[in-house]
Amino acid sequence: MKDNSGSILLALVTGAVVGAGFGILYAPNKGVETRHKIKDKAKDAKQDLKNQISHAKDELTQMANNRIEVFEQKLEDTISNMSYKADDIIVSLEHKLEDLKKKNAQLHK
Repeated sequence: MKDNSGSILLALVTGAVVGAGFGILYAPNKGVETRHKIKDKAKDAKQDLKNQISHAKDELTQMANNRIEVFEQKLEDTISNMSYKADDIIVSLEHKLEDLKKKNAQLHK
């Protein structure tokens, strides 16, 4: 199942910012005070967004590193298995070559 916590958190923060903006706009304050409050809220929202982006980046980096480790382990296992299979094939071919040499020696007698 897909993790939607980042999307939900972003939606909640966006809703809070929009709600705070409407609350400030409809509050009975002077225009200068309202603009100052909007500016402060925008700075707070910007910082919150930076924090969320940083957190998401850290999570994605960690997830990517985990996936890389899993991939490298699977690749190593696959190469190891292929090496064993190649050894088995070489041994089998050597046995067949010995059999062919014996048959060839019998034909030349």
